[in-house]
Amino acid sequence: MISSRKLFGTNGIRGIVNKELTPEMAVKVGSAIGTFFGKKNLLLGHDARTSGPMFAKAVIAGLTATGCNVFFAGMAPTPALQFAVKNHRMDGGVIITASHNPPEYNGIKVIWDDGIEISHEQEIEIENIYFEEKARFAEWDKLGTTRELSGVNDEYMEAIKKHVNIAKIAEKHYHVVVDAANSVGGLAAPLLLRDLGCKVTSINANIDGTFPGRLPEPRPENLQEVALTVKAVGADLGVAFDGDADRSIFVNENGEIYWGDKTFALIEKDFLKENLNAKIVTPVSSSTLVKDIADAYKGEIVWTKVGSVTVSQTMKKLKANLGGEENGGVFYGPHQAVRDGAMTTALILDIMAKTGKKLSELIEEQPQYFIEKGKVECPEDKKEKLLEKLVEQVKGLNVSTVDGVKIWFEDKSAMLVRPSGTESVYRLYAEAKNQKKASKLIEDYSSKLKKILESI
Repeated sequence: MISSRKLFGTNGIRGIVNKELTPEMAVKVGSAIGTFFGKKNLLLGHDARTSGPMFAKAVIAGLTATGCNVFFAGMAPTPALQFAVKNHRMDGGVIITASHNPPEYNGIKVIWDDGIEISHEQEIEIENIYFEEKARFAEWDKLGTTRELSGVNDEYMEAIKKHVNIAKIAEKHYHVVVDAANSVGGLAAPLLLRDLGCKVTSINANIDGTFPGRLPEPRPENLQEVALTVKAVGADLGVAFDGDADRSIFVNENGEIYWGDKTFALIEKDFLKENLNAKIVTPVSSSTLVKDIADAYKGEIVWTKVGSVTVSQTMKKLKANLGGEENGGVFYGPHQAVRDGAMTTALILDIMAKTGKKLSELIEEQPQYFIEKGKVECPEDKKEKLLEKLVEQVKGLNVSTVDGVKIWFEDKSAMLVRPSGTESVYRLYAEAKNQKKASKLIEDYSSKLKKILESI
């Protein structure tokens, strides 16, 4: 959330339209971004939110006031805009999106010349320009220009096709149900899938920034419609995107919905078979399943803090070619080191075609884990102290403190406890070989946290 000295959260700037994020503020943010880049060529686009065009115009005003030239790509999935920045050799880009947040939110993401979101250090530079009012404005005769840039979705789809076996997928005549969340996921993925020889049934396909079909976060409880549709039409696969189509959650042919770890592990296994000893970048919130696959296929896991910017930046630093998150984000480096829902969908179909197996069969071959989640309320001023005390209590166990505390137990169960970056809570993620053990871990650690809180 936006505060007195902080603009950027885990993933860009976000806030409620005309309350936390206003057009006046967007102009000022635009001029801070423009000053950060200097008189450069920047691409700008937005998702399907009702406030997208308004904020696009406001940010463009701020950018051109500092002498930046803006290439306006219009409405497109975030990964399509990221690809366009790199493909058109832009100096950077700005994307107006609040990703999976509800319709009353919008946000601003800043992209570097390689299509990857800027680092947290670069975000601080922009925040300093913004809060210290150090924007440098151009003379009246040196203002930036704005021009349209069309065709970014087509270029993006063509690029994805280069990474999969089109003929092999087309042979199978897969039937895929696409739930586009009434947003930009419907602008590329259904067309891409038809180009791959699939029959496509689309739901929530019409663009509507009020998100009437479902909320834009593809959580299992929001995806009953796509699951039922897959079963009703006898499809081979269902895929649901978030609001800006950089994440994808999959449904098997029986209407069963999978968390992102399970489908990421399929891609990881396929990737490691071709790329021995490769580094796999993933946040500590990911399932032990991801580590099991790496161990079995000679990969090296690099654990990071939670957040797609951290995963992308770590991949960039290590020149790693694969990353993934439990929320459905897959970062396929040979295409681009960012989350990409349509690329992920093409990779899953490629694996199904290559193996001749159904999605349910591929998932059943994996080590099975049960996941439970919980949260404990914690005032902001006590978050740090609570973490210190918890670290003391778990000394001697197999622990990572990359982001909060992650503990791996000898029976293959694991527990992650981390402070939320957006709410006054601690989040708990437990996994185990059975549901009972996972639930017990949540219960035990919730109780442990509450006891520590009482003692602070």
